[in-house]
Amino acid sequence: MSDEISDLRLLTHLVAAGSLTAAAERINSSLPAVSRRLAALEARLGVRLIDRNARRFNLTEEGSSLHDRALRILAEVDEAEAEASSKGGQISGRLRIGAPLQIGREKIAPLIAKFSLTHPKVKLDLVLTDADLDVPDEDLDIMLRLQMPTAPNLVVRRVIMGRRVVCASPDYAKRFGLPAQPEDLRKHNCMVLVRGRRRADRWVFERDQQRFEVQVNGSLTSTSSDVIRAWTLAGCGICLKVLWDIEDDLRSGRLIECVPEYACDTSDLYATYATRQYLPLRMRAFLDFIIEHMNSGVQT
Repeated sequence: MSDEISDLRLLTHLVAAGSLTAAAERINSSLPAVSRRLAALEARLGVRLIDRNARRFNLTEEGSSLHDRALRILAEVDEAEAEASSKGGQISGRLRIGAPLQIGREKIAPLIAKFSLTHPKVKLDLVLTDADLDVPDEDLDIMLRLQMPTAPNLVVRRVIMGRRVVCASPDYAKRFGLPAQPEDLRKHNCMVLVRGRRRADRWVFERDQQRFEVQVNGSLTSTSSDVIRAWTLAGCGICLKVLWDIEDDLRSGRLIECVPEYACDTSDLYATYATRQYLPLRMRAFLDFIIEHMNSGVQT
């Protein structure tokens, strides 16, 4: 039975990855090995499951039907294992976690290393991307997001709440000065983060319980928050960043907070995962661990 379950998991990995090559990378295997396993599964069933081409593949009618059944079967298997592990107190198995690039690399990756030392039987995969990945479709157990998700059938837990700050480098401040109030930002080169069709060029401020927006503009935009930070450190302009991304830069003096007497809006980090009756102990332990450590010593 274990071989059959393994074959079903292989099929779901293939569909989630979108190609044999990507699936091989995802499960830490080789392309020839994955191709052989798929061919053996098709030979055993006597049907072709996937129409392959050079770049991507499509499920056949039989493959689509088996994939739908595989998802249901594997969900029941995972539920049974989760129920057993929760009663036995065993923390083991695989966790596939998605996270935004900058916070994933600088904050989540080190915490995963610490978690792994405490729970060596848990195998962890970290997927770093600024794309808004879907938990079930991307074969993720947990997705860390910077916006509240709207998809149904997802459980949402807030990991950390952090305020945004306007900041610039000492070099920029020396050459161009710093804004005395938010309205002065219109005279400065403000770098803008772009996500899809949304430009984050309306910065929100608050003072004396009054909220207002300032429309900013500048010569540099990027879809990567990491690039925005690098440009700011290089003295290219002023940016708006969430505090947990740049608190080390502020402490070291690499960046200077602008208009600190004006409060900016907040940016929360959420953990999302698919609804299930029994949460695997490894997932529960990881969520508790990441929330505790992300909030320890955080400035607000």
